[in-house]
Amino acid sequence: MKHHSRPPEQDDLLRPRPIDMIDPRHELVKLAALIDWEVFERQWSGFFPSGTGRPATPPRMVAGLLYLQHAFRLSDEAVVARWVENPYYQHFTGETFFQHRPPIDPSSLTRWRQRIGEEGVEWMLTQTILAGQKAGAIDAGSLKRVAVDTTVMEKTIAHPTDARLYERARVQLVALAAEAGVELRQSYARLAPRLAVRVGRYAHAKQFKRMRKALRTLKGYTGRVLRDLRRQLDDIPEGELRERILDRLVLVSKLLSQEPKGRDKIYALHEPEVDCISKGKARVRYEFGCKVSIATTLDEGFVVGMRSFAGNPYDGHTLGAALEQVEILTERLPELVVVDRGYRGHGVDKTKVLISGTRRGLTPALAADLRRRAAIEPEIGHMKTDGRLARSPLKGTIGDALFAVLCGCGHNIRKILAWLRAVLVRLIALFIAAMRGEGGCNQIPEVA
Repeated sequence: MKHHSRPPEQDDLLRPRPIDMIDPRHELVKLAALIDWEVFERQWSGFFPSGTGRPATPPRMVAGLLYLQHAFRLSDEAVVARWVENPYYQHFTGETFFQHRPPIDPSSLTRWRQRIGEEGVEWMLTQTILAGQKAGAIDAGSLKRVAVDTTVMEKTIAHPTDARLYERARVQLVALAAEAGVELRQSYARLAPRLAVRVGRYAHAKQFKRMRKALRTLKGYTGRVLRDLRRQLDDIPEGELRERILDRLVLVSKLLSQEPKGRDKIYALHEPEVDCISKGKARVRYEFGCKVSIATTLDEGFVVGMRSFAGNPYDGHTLGAALEQVEILTERLPELVVVDRGYRGHGVDKTKVLISGTRRGLTPALAADLRRRAAIEPEIGHMKTDGRLARSPLKGTIGDALFAVLCGCGHNIRKILAWLRAVLVRLIALFIAAMRGEGGCNQIPEVA
């Protein structure tokens, strides 16, 4: 697949244009003019080393779809379907004529994310920061003072229970054995599902002795299938299927050997990198996903850095990497960063770090900045409710890294759109006030 710039569209009087169907004062139209789309043409062209093959989708189309997807909390399929029926979306992604068919297959967004990687989505976050500055939504000095906090971005997994994990492991091993043509002594296809249901019933009835006995039996079924497949491993020829079976055998062996209070436990077979994180919440004691560090401007709450961390590190150990990303994206190192008490022992010396609860040496300005730290909490809440930060559907640690940055892009887009709407309302109000002052109040009707 080769990269190419979109050629200019020829004029056609019989095809409608989105610009003729939309209001030029709309916030999406204003935002499309603020973003420098040529950056994606230049920066993403390096991700297409081949000069042969079918031309790739225009980078502006993909970047626009990803912006819209995370700004309006849409899936890959939903954003493509809504693009067909929304002329504002088509104008935002650079279409000259109104289209009646989807521009790409939704699966193309998956391949684009894999191709551009974390560097590509960070370019998208940088452009939202620059667009906010052009619109006036971010003050020139706001990038010097940031707030940093962490949250948990959960993964798309079911609540982990031992019975479900053992049963899923057995089903997957039996399926791999059938694919390889290996005949097992017994698959337990009839006994194991019934036993897994019985474990849940015993737990609900608080009959824990029966539950533990049934759980041991179910674990034994999975272990027997595992050992049976391992004994016949030499009969499977070398190839991709054998590698898949070996990987699954190693994973299931780790699952069967893990202790209830051990470290590096497996909580999902399709996402073994998931961590169990406790943030001290009363409503949710444990969350299963990865830790995400968020850096926002202290005044406006614009995201200037988002980075995911695997392995549930201590909050203070993530501050250096978070500030490094902010410096890369904004081309300046913040002079002041405000954090909560979980960042004690951070080890950062190039930037002044103000920790919540500090009392000594505070000037009135620093005390006001310290009180402003709590403003990052509702910003995180909006990213989870209005955006897609609550649950990541992308696979693996690289999927977590991409998804976190894209959620930051969506948050900034929503803030810029709200700013543009407010500016339009103020301009209309000023115009009405000016007209009433010149011609009298009776000439301008009241606005409901």
